[in-house]
Amino acid sequence: MGRMADLPRFLTLPDVAEILNTSVAQVYAMVRRGDLPAIKIGGRGQWRVSEADLEEHIAHLRVETRKFIDEHPFDPAETAVDDDVTS
Repeated sequence: MGRMADLPRFLTLPDVAEILNTSVAQVYAMVRRGDLPAIKIGGRGQWRVSEADLEEHIAHLRVETRKFIDEHPFDPAETAVDDDVTS
């Protein structure tokens, strides 16, 4: 796994949200559930995610997605319910 080009070693939650094209609230929930490893730094406890942990998390999601696809073959008769699915 190579480093994401030009990224700092530690990313803010908004940085991660931008990379994953999701909301900061969703990234915060992933961190608080323990799905995405993070650290708290400074007196105000600002969250940071290491670039390496983010890469590892993305790789894990790819494996889980492949597993889901293999276990749930596509049925064209299904109705799309995900906002990311377009007709």
